[in-house]
Amino acid sequence: MQTMAKKRVLILCTGNSCRSQMAEGWVRHLLGERWEVASAGTQPADQIAPLAVRVMAEVGVDISAAKPKHWAPFLDQRWDLVVTVCDSARESCPIFPGAAEQIHLSFPDPVSAVGSEKERLVVYRAVRDNIRARLVPEITKRL
Repeated sequence: MQTMAKKRVLILCTGNSCRSQMAEGWVRHLLGERWEVASAGTQPADQIAPLAVRVMAEVGVDISAAKPKHWAPFLDQRWDLVVTVCDSARESCPIFPGAAEQIHLSFPDPVSAVGSEKERLVVYRAVRDNIRARLVPEITKRL
C-alpha cells in the first residue's frame, strides 16, 4: 500500500514570534499526519513570544523550541499552501513561485496587547482560539 505524501503549508507573519508560531503549532498538533508545516517572518523577531508559548502549552501544544525564521530560505520550495496571518506580511510578502495557492487570514497581534499579564493573557488566548477556529478548517478543506 502506497503512503500519500504530506501536503505542505507555510505560514507567514511579520515577526514569526507569535501568530505564525501558534498557527504552526496548531497545524502540527491537529493535522500533522497529513500536513508538513513551517512558519517564517518578513522581519523575524529575536525570540518567540513567551506568552504565546504559555497559552499554547495550556491546550497541550508545545511550541517552546520554536525559533523565528526569515521567509527567504522557503521562497524556492514547493508549497501546497502559503498563508499570511497578518496584514503587514501580506503587504510585504513576495509571491512564492512554488506555491499552489496563497491565502490571507488576518489575526490581531497579541504582542501589542497592553495591561497586566492577566489582561494580556486574555488577548493571547483569544488569538490562539481564533487561529484554531479559522485557520485549521481552511487548511483541512484543502486535503
